[in-house]
Amino acid sequence: MSVTVPGRANARRPDSRTGARRAALLAFAAQGVSVAAVYTTVPAVTEHLGLAALLTTTVMVAVALMAGGGSFLGLAAIRRAGPAATMRGAILTAVAALLLIGWAPDEATVICAYLLFGLAVGALDVGVNTRAAAIERACGRSIFGSFYMAWSVGGVIAALLTAGVARLEWSVGDGLTIQAGIVLLLAACIRTHDLPASEAPPDTLVQPPPVRRLWVRLLPFGLVLLVVYVVDSTVSAWSAVYLRQTLAASLTVAPLAYAVYQAGTVTGRASTDRLVQRFGVAAVIRTASLLVAGGLAGMAAAPSWPFAALAAGAVGLGTSVLAPLCLASAARLFPAASEAVLARLNLFNYFGVVTGGAVSGLLGSTGQFRLAYAAPAVLAVLLLAAARHFTQPASPARTEYVPSVDRAAPRPRD
Repeated sequence: MSVTVPGRANARRPDSRTGARRAALLAFAAQGVSVAAVYTTVPAVTEHLGLAALLTTTVMVAVALMAGGGSFLGLAAIRRAGPAATMRGAILTAVAALLLIGWAPDEATVICAYLLFGLAVGALDVGVNTRAAAIERACGRSIFGSFYMAWSVGGVIAALLTAGVARLEWSVGDGLTIQAGIVLLLAACIRTHDLPASEAPPDTLVQPPPVRRLWVRLLPFGLVLLVVYVVDSTVSAWSAVYLRQTLAASLTVAPLAYAVYQAGTVTGRASTDRLVQRFGVAAVIRTASLLVAGGLAGMAAAPSWPFAALAAGAVGLGTSVLAPLCLASAARLFPAASEAVLARLNLFNYFGVVTGGAVSGLLGSTGQFRLAYAAPAVLAVLLLAAARHFTQPASPARTEYVPSVDRAAPRPRD
């Protein structure tokens, strides 16, 4: 006669949190590759098709706006099919957009391809962040930084590929085809894994409040994300021009500020989770805010390009920490409806990209690049007040396996 021990069957089932985390890392890396592939090939596409500078700028702004709409498209997809299926669909759409951009025969086709990419990356944003929030909740510790490190590494790889293709004098279509192939390969490796569900206290599983109250709860996180992406777009889009025009750097060294900024981003995201576990999320947020403010002030006051490049690295360290911790804490507001929270939060992200790029470009065109870096430094100091709204991930009290997230249950609309 055999005796069945309660919970023994579950005990023998392998813990799939590692597999789920690996799949999410691949999805974040695919997003990083696709985004970097698009933005690093803009000059080549512009030259190949003879696009006007104003049209190119307008299209890039439209991509950010379409990504905001794509966030809500992703929200609808998650509620119907789950985040894993949404991630796959969005990645495949991004692959199609990359190929269309690379081989577009005319202006109208490439504009449509860029807009399609904006929708795809917005939906992918919601999918990957919702999945990451669920995995972090299941693990009961900070792991969001590792996902964004995968995003940054993917971006670095794509940027290097763009540079290599240009060096070999291949066409932009060839380069984007290679990068689309990498994204497709990453998507093919993504598997769906059941996650153990934590038995959380009832008040943490309530549905989100009415829309107005939800926006009020999201406001501190939205302002942090807005400032982060204003800073990110200012450094990413204009640091090379700043070094060249204001600090008289040569064309060879002008891109170094961007390179050091990205190196700081990868370093910061690689250490985010360990820092949170050791010092707490509020202390990390405050330190990161000061790093961003100090780095921007250093860039604004730099007497020569080496100082500006080092200061850009400090900015990268700070911004890399703020974004993932902001999204993770916001998702913990309403765990049962994290996709709705993240879809709304993404609007601050894209508004920051548009605002930062446009304002910095305007100031730069009037010879006021130092002011373009000094002004966001003041905003970064104000982020210190938002640190108290950030929360630590809670350790799950008990775990049991639940059906695959691809079979998502319908959620009440707010």
